[in-house]
Amino acid sequence: MDARRLEYLNALGVEVWVPRRLPAVPVPVPVAVPVPVAPGVSERGEELKAEVAACRKCALHATRTQAVFGVGDIHAEWLVVGEAPGAEEDRRGEPFVGRAGQLLDSMLRAIGLARGENVYIANILKSRPPGNRDPKPEEVVSCLPYLRRQIALLEPRVILAVGRIAAQNLLATDAPLGRLRGRVHHFGELNTPLIVTYHPAYLLRAPAEKRKAWEDLKFARSVFRQVSAAS
Repeated sequence: MDARRLEYLNALGVEVWVPRRLPAVPVPVPVAVPVPVAPGVSERGEELKAEVAACRKCALHATRTQAVFGVGDIHAEWLVVGEAPGAEEDRRGEPFVGRAGQLLDSMLRAIGLARGENVYIANILKSRPPGNRDPKPEEVVSCLPYLRRQIALLEPRVILAVGRIAAQNLLATDAPLGRLRGRVHHFGELNTPLIVTYHPAYLLRAPAEKRKAWEDLKFARSVFRQVSAAS
């Protein structure tokens, strides 16, 4: 109501109620509360890698140059698992280098793959056994949980176990490699298909077996295609 009208009504003796202006009450501004985000595959992988680098669970930590964690695409659909680092792997910190690594790269290329592209490469052991001897049972018991955690992070569609040591330890069997080839095995809680073939180092010593390895690779590729089509 304007002032003149109010003055006129007061002169007539008309009581006019004028609402009091209340002080403004500040409206609380909602504060954004950050929602904790679970670490991604990369972050959890780096945490696991640091844990492996500091591992002292078996005696191999005393003789290694460095732990060989693994290498490749962290979103890979293929996982290749060997037995343990050799001298060159121990020096460079990468699995499957040297002549055996070159042959493995050729094997992967034969089925349309490449190191670092949709492939991750790791070993049963993260530390080199002296003299490149076979892993001892207690060393595998100490180290295999790290590989299991890697596999859980990677969630590959197919695992390719190269060599007797890798195949027997992943499958918890003492069956010879010849009986493990040519079949689809499964690993872990996700029942990831696992295919067995020869280790590249063995193929360098026995080149006549490369034909069999090629059959294994084609078999693994067909299994991968079936799994991919079904998902």
